[in-house]
Amino acid sequence: MLRALDIRDMLIIDRLELAFQPGLNVMTGETGAGKSILLDSLGFVLGWRGRAELVRQGAEQGEVVAVFDLPAGHAAHAVLEEAGLPGGDELILRRINRPDGRKTAWVNDRRCSGDVLRALSDTLVELHGQHDDRGLLDPRGHRAMLDTFGGLEQVRGETRATWGAYTRAQKRVEATRAALDAIREEEEFLRHAVAEFEALDPQAGEDAELDARRRTMQGAARIREDVARALGLLGGDGAEGAMADALRWLDGVAGNADGTLDAPLSALNRAMVELGEAQAGVGASLDALDFDEHELENTEERLFAIRALARKHDCAPDNLPDVGVALRDRLTTLDAGDADLAQQEADLCAAQAAYEAAATMLSDRRAAAAVRLDAAVMAELAPLRMERAEFRTILGAADPGPDGHDTATFTVATNPGAPAGALNKIASGGELSRFLLALKVCLTGPDSGLTMIFDEIDRGVGGATADAVGRRLADLARNGQVLVVTHSPQVAARGTHHWRVEKQVTNGATLSRVVPLSDTDRIDEIARMLAGDTVTDEARAAARALLNP
Repeated sequence: MLRALDIRDMLIIDRLELAFQPGLNVMTGETGAGKSILLDSLGFVLGWRGRAELVRQGAEQGEVVAVFDLPAGHAAHAVLEEAGLPGGDELILRRINRPDGRKTAWVNDRRCSGDVLRALSDTLVELHGQHDDRGLLDPRGHRAMLDTFGGLEQVRGETRATWGAYTRAQKRVEATRAALDAIREEEEFLRHAVAEFEALDPQAGEDAELDARRRTMQGAARIREDVARALGLLGGDGAEGAMADALRWLDGVAGNADGTLDAPLSALNRAMVELGEAQAGVGASLDALDFDEHELENTEERLFAIRALARKHDCAPDNLPDVGVALRDRLTTLDAGDADLAQQEADLCAAQAAYEAAATMLSDRRAAAAVRLDAAVMAELAPLRMERAEFRTILGAADPGPDGHDTATFTVATNPGAPAGALNKIASGGELSRFLLALKVCLTGPDSGLTMIFDEIDRGVGGATADAVGRRLADLARNGQVLVVTHSPQVAARGTHHWRVEKQVTNGATLSRVVPLSDTDRIDEIARMLAGDTVTDEARAAARALLNP
């Protein structure tokens, strides 16, 4: 509910503070007094797009503050939470406008964007008038209004859930088909590549091991001949034999040498031991250098095959095992793909059937709700002196979507036998106002939480019809808050709170102000609306009769 509106330096308003109440709030005043400025100012703080120049001439900036009460469960709480703005049971909107066109907005003292203001306004206020293309006159919103009237939120939610499952299943099938088609294009390559990997079976680290072994064998081939020659010179036909002969000769004559050969003989014995160790080591080395020539050939062949396969798949040799796994997986996907696709297609058919069933149920419920809505609107039109008019909700076919496969359009025929058409194309100004009011009475629930504003919706009607309009507005305001800008005394008399908008000239400047009216003031204002500038006793008596029917 809109509790307060504070306007400063906007157009011809210098300072204005209004305190609104629940029920039917009416604003009256002569044409040009500034009633539309109030709506422009409220629309400005709600983020609506309107007049470009709103700042009062000579002022540094214009400012509007609107205060709303937010009960628990109000839809505005969700908008605040999503925007990361502070909540509570009170919502304060503040927006300033500078002469250069720059605008700044706050929500509960936190800066915010115009988009956030507009999102909040959708949960706070509804504006209705003869040019109400935001609401009831926009056919794009008729289906949602019908669903709300019929209480179809749960059925529509189920339809949306089945639509989501259906579209997800459809995407899975499309993705699987695309993947299989891509794999089938390279099936021959995959089978050949997997066969190569299975035949070669490369292992991580094998390239380094083969290269080291190859280098060892290549080095052995070059040095083995020299090592064998060296081993021959150390053997019995070489150094070992010569040293043995020398020992034998010296040992035979040592006894006659007076001990002079003892030391040489001892050294030769030690040399023979060292020579034996050297001979054994060289022999062991020669054994180690001994290899099968075919092993070198085989090692080189495998090493070259691994490196060729790595070049073919543009990867490091150590990554070949992972590449092989990936190729095998793709081939497995291809081999198992048809079975997977068949299962996914079966799931898609089931999801589509579930959606069709939910959408058909929603269509049936909409058809039943349309009959009830048509009857309800027709019942409202009779007291509004439009008993000869006909209102119909036309359901049509639409492309399947999350909200089913229906369209809904509100149509009217103003006279029996006349063709039906869209509200804003068939009805005249006064008729359109009454159609909109009848629709709004039927479509608005008692807990909508919206402040409804009717901008001269009674234009073009008078007498008993205007009285019927006033009664319906009062009924609509009984469980909520309605603001009405009106020129009709019959409508004004139904208000529970009444303000008069008037202009005055102060120090050569024209300013607009809004005056709350007492019971006595209301009599004079309604009398003015009945009689014009000259208020007579008869007009006052008629005003009293309207206020106390």
